[in-house]
Amino acid sequence: MDKNRSKTIIRASIIGILVNVMLAGFKAFIGMLSNSVAIVMDAVNNLSDALSSVITIIGTRLAGKDPDKKHPLGYGRIENLSAMIISVIVLYAGISSLRESVDKILHPDIPDYSATALIIITVAVIAKILLGLYVKKTGQAVKSDSLVASGSDALHDSVISASTLAAAALYLLFNIRIEAWLAALISVVIIKSGFEMLRDTISTVLGERVDAETSRAVKKTICEVEGVSGAYDLVINNYGPNRQVGSVHIEVPDTMTVRELDEIERQISEKVFTQHHIILTGISVYSMNTNDKETASVEKTIRDILERYPDVLQMHGFYLDRTEKTIRFDIIISFDAKNRRQLYRDIQKEISAVFPGYDIQIQLDADISD
Repeated sequence: MDKNRSKTIIRASIIGILVNVMLAGFKAFIGMLSNSVAIVMDAVNNLSDALSSVITIIGTRLAGKDPDKKHPLGYGRIENLSAMIISVIVLYAGISSLRESVDKILHPDIPDYSATALIIITVAVIAKILLGLYVKKTGQAVKSDSLVASGSDALHDSVISASTLAAAALYLLFNIRIEAWLAALISVVIIKSGFEMLRDTISTVLGERVDAETSRAVKKTICEVEGVSGAYDLVINNYGPNRQVGSVHIEVPDTMTVRELDEIERQISEKVFTQHHIILTGISVYSMNTNDKETASVEKTIRDILERYPDVLQMHGFYLDRTEKTIRFDIIISFDAKNRRQLYRDIQKEISAVFPGYDIQIQLDADISD
């Protein structure tokens, strides 16, 4: 992992810890003096944010360990695990504060706001906005999901702190007490935030579809190599920041020698790593007919058949072998198809009927990249 990136994440996290601990101390003190459960719950939220920053630092340090025999692709995914722990902490904080808030709704106390308390809360709102903007911008710059989430959470917290000011204003101006109810609302917001963080982290760990822009850019780079007619079935696995490993199928003329293929694959690996920082560990080959003039007609007939199936997104890797009497190609069927396997069998049956005597070899591919 880039050492500068780690230092940047740790520095931003330390700043977040210091700010959140100070804010939590002030809010807890003011909340107890003014008998405001909403301010106390807001202080608890600041403490959970500080703890999240501590975990971000630990996760970043562990993720920076060098690859070894047991983990040859490194420890980058520890950042995902640390984000998962953070989301669980946020969920726990939200549930605990909700329980306390319900108790205050059932047994309400009379708040006692002072000018000092209101000034400190106002300062806290400003501090959270500045902290949120800084942390989020830093996270986006170094591509750290944990920092981006922390920055967004801080901006969200500024709204929560502002709501406590609104509650104070309602009480001072109109003698309307919404303290406990506001605390309950803040708790629900915290729970929602924790759930969304956990959901997004689990999704990342499970493995997400590579974004369309990256997929198209990588395929474009591959097709720029002389001799490559197409790039398909691109898979990119994320093993942490700046450590992406993938595989791809390329379409090349069936007249190429092994030496020529070896040279092309080396060029592709170098270009993709240089331009996109992605390591291609596997490059498979589709052969393309070059000496059969009737191939185009057969391929067009099959494409016309497939166009009648809206759930078929793509056909590639087509090859006609008249000597072996085989026709082979891959198709991509949408995940939205009601029964992908049955659709595959229907296509196999229809094309076999159109080309009797041929062994129709159809590979069913998943819609894994654009």
